[in-house]
Amino acid sequence: MTAPASRSDPGNLALSRKEDFQAFADAPRRIQPGTLSRSELEALDAGARSAYDRARRVWHANLGPIRTPQLAALHEDLWDIVDSNLQDGDKAKGAVAVDAFPGLGKTTAVLAFARAFHRREIAEHGSFTVQGHERWPVCRVGLTGNTGMKDLNRAMLEFFGHPGRQNSTAAQLGLQALDCVLSCEVRLLILDDLHFLKWRKTSGIEVSNHLKWIANEFPVTLLKVGVGLADKGLFSEGEASGDTALAQTGRRTTRLDMPPFTIDTDQGRAHWRRLLLALEQRIVLTDTYPGMLADDLSDYLFARSTGHIGSLMTLVNRGCQRAQRTGTERLTRDLLDRVRNDEAAEQARRELEYALGAGGGPPAVHAGRGPPDEHRTTELADPVRTGSR
Repeated sequence: MTAPASRSDPGNLALSRKEDFQAFADAPRRIQPGTLSRSELEALDAGARSAYDRARRVWHANLGPIRTPQLAALHEDLWDIVDSNLQDGDKAKGAVAVDAFPGLGKTTAVLAFARAFHRREIAEHGSFTVQGHERWPVCRVGLTGNTGMKDLNRAMLEFFGHPGRQNSTAAQLGLQALDCVLSCEVRLLILDDLHFLKWRKTSGIEVSNHLKWIANEFPVTLLKVGVGLADKGLFSEGEASGDTALAQTGRRTTRLDMPPFTIDTDQGRAHWRRLLLALEQRIVLTDTYPGMLADDLSDYLFARSTGHIGSLMTLVNRGCQRAQRTGTERLTRDLLDRVRNDEAAEQARRELEYALGAGGGPPAVHAGRGPPDEHRTTELADPVRTGSR
């Protein structure tokens, strides 16, 4: 097998295929466009201005990931679990379930970890195994609402581009997937959107049993990502006869979460402020200034996002696009009021804005202004850019 060529466009990737995952993992660090003054911006000719604006659009659409306390804690736990799963082949390895509500950055955080893990394994062991096969430390599979055992096996083979994925039985697909995992020395198997399964239905029990087979036979760490997995029975102790098949899965699985930001404590306000300061440093608008987010828009942005980093990043990205397109070149409340956010954030906005503005919330909700030099650096950093684990 020859090593695949990486695709050049990082926006045209399907991470459920190995070539695309490699392109994602090997992508170089994005270079932040320089911030031009108004006179420098107006001095650009049409071609240069078009290229500069496109570079800013792409940059603002890819501001993360940011090493928030939640992401850092999750990564530390994942490194602990994955690095401790070096047991001999006759012992089952512990699994992980990242179980959190939407918009908290769990998939982004998991992919950032997967990228760092892939890079480390390739750096330590090389791109090919001793037998001459391509080394794929990570296999990522996205699940759907109709996923059964055969579908799961086929999805794993789809990642490797195995020719037998189209016309094999469920048992054959499973053995072929095992052969790919062993040949390519996969160590981390990511199952994303696990909540799409109906765990207490026949297909869910079937997949749960199959996951136990994978845990027993595949020398990998299973990393499951989803929403409300505990409520769906992933960690069930099997009190009812129909749920007994889930009990062993719960015993072998460590549950991790990604909590939202809060501002009802000093520590929570400090974390929120540092996140906004980190975002400020990445915004490329002509009239941006220190404190634009962390001082002037702190409470407003919390109300618009309800502390969910996914909603915050969406709002800031769209706000930057509008500020650039309209020539405003800075983020203001008036501009952001015209920018639509995800529906969950919009529904919660009115109630939280009232609590923050009318005294219904905690007495010291506003983040306040930090020391003058606080705007220069922050403790938050991109884990991929810094190379930090």
